[in-house]
Amino acid sequence: MNAPKPVFKSLKRKLWLSRWSVGAPRMTIRNHLPWPLRAIFIAIVVGLGGAVAMWAYDAGRNFTGFGDRPTASQFEALRGELQQVEKERDDYRATVNAAESRLNIEKAMQAQLAEQVRALEAQNGKLKEDLAFFDSLLPTATGSSGLTIRRLKAEMVDPTHLRYRMLLMQGGRGTREFNGSYQLVVTLVQNDKSAMITFPKPESAGAYRLSFKHYQRVEGVLDVPPDAVVKSVQIKVLERGAVRAQQSENL
Repeated sequence: MNAPKPVFKSLKRKLWLSRWSVGAPRMTIRNHLPWPLRAIFIAIVVGLGGAVAMWAYDAGRNFTGFGDRPTASQFEALRGELQQVEKERDDYRATVNAAESRLNIEKAMQAQLAEQVRALEAQNGKLKEDLAFFDSLLPTATGSSGLTIRRLKAEMVDPTHLRYRMLLMQGGRGTREFNGSYQLVVTLVQNDKSAMITFPKPESAGAYRLSFKHYQRVEGVLDVPPDAVVKSVQIKVLERGAVRAQQSENL
């Protein structure tokens, strides 16, 4: 037997009101995450929060000037160490400068000594040569009288310059002072032809004057043409236009 329609509608209305009323049963959503994972997650969140808090604290102290700073005693200790290092640096620098100065002085002295040695060696060579001359050629009471040319030497120092040197001597008793001059005659080959050049030139005759009593050393350099080959050199000693002595040297 069916219920009447008004009764059915009344029941349906009550059911709908009870579903949407305050007294309706509440829905509960449960989290199915296991509790160990939840504990780890909570610990991580707490740790991050603490780290952020410490960073913010240190940043605030540094920003406001209340961070960790050296004390006055530490500053003094560091200043003392710095001064000690600077003093040691200055001492080392002074030592190095002094050593360099001594080294430069020693080098200069060595160069000067080497130059003096070279000069003394050259002078010693000339003295030895003169001594050899004097030992064998100095005039004596029984020696021959007259003028002689000793140890004539001629050589090319470069293609255009001829160097010569000789020793003129007088021997015998009552030797008088000699006043005269000397002349050089250079024989050469130029352009396949023989030629002779006589020195001195008129403008330089004064440089070839001679004045001595016992001996006189003579040396000089002659200019020759660059394309010429010197064959020989002849020396003539003149007094009042007369030849007193002469000698030749072949090259």
